[in-house]
Amino acid sequence: MALSHSERHLKVPAGKPFHLSSVDPSATPGLKKKDKDTITETLESMHDQLSQLQERLWAEHSRAVLLVLQALDSGGKDGTIRRVFKGVNPQGVKVTGFRQPTAIEASHDFLWRINMALPARGEIGIFNRSHYEDVVAAYVTKQIDDKERQRRFNEIRHFEDYLDRNHIDVVKVFLHISSDEQKERFQERVDIPEKRWKFSSTDLETRRHWDEYQDAYSEAITATSTDESPWFVIPANHRWSRDYSIMKLLLDRLALMNPQYPQVTGLDGLTIA
Repeated sequence: MALSHSERHLKVPAGKPFHLSSVDPSATPGLKKKDKDTITETLESMHDQLSQLQERLWAEHSRAVLLVLQALDSGGKDGTIRRVFKGVNPQGVKVTGFRQPTAIEASHDFLWRINMALPARGEIGIFNRSHYEDVVAAYVTKQIDDKERQRRFNEIRHFEDYLDRNHIDVVKVFLHISSDEQKERFQERVDIPEKRWKFSSTDLETRRHWDEYQDAYSEAITATSTDESPWFVIPANHRWSRDYSIMKLLLDRLALMNPQYPQVTGLDGLTIA
């Protein structure tokens, strides 16, 4: 599928080395800092557009969209889902969060639980974390070696190509925050009682391996950003800019898909008694 202007701006080109350090996490692509005060009104209009396109996708019932959200801890996955999909008919949206595999999930291949969660025709599926956890996190924590990691990269490329051929349009997004921003968000979780439920000691353990995760995600993005299923890296230090970028990405993709209401015949002149 052809890419829109906004997609090309954020896209990681296939076949070229990439590192997250090349993207400024405080950038506001397509926006200026002064736009923050008016972005709420803009997003409301975009929500209406997303709702209309999602309704057409649901009615058409022949294709699906899968939004893959990856980020380091506190990167904004939950907030993105809550704010971007505000007002969208929940009947046509399916959200799946992936944590450490359960005993049953671990007894299958690493894509088994992913297959079980794929969106049906007409749905927008959202993965809060994804199959990439079973490559990146597993590699950094030394559960798999590089040989197994490369094998999984290859399987992911084939898997996502399979999804594309079966009319599931995959939009892969990495929410890129800085180490200082993560530190500030973790501190908020400690200091604000309403946010303490989000805090986990494992967050601090992961933070100690910040550089390793930056490298591992960069390598994963390089290995799996393809022409059919490219990665989009979105600067995410500023929540308002992040939300706009993802909303624009989804709207452009759905507009290119151009879902249509199905043609219904035989109703002309029908009067309901």
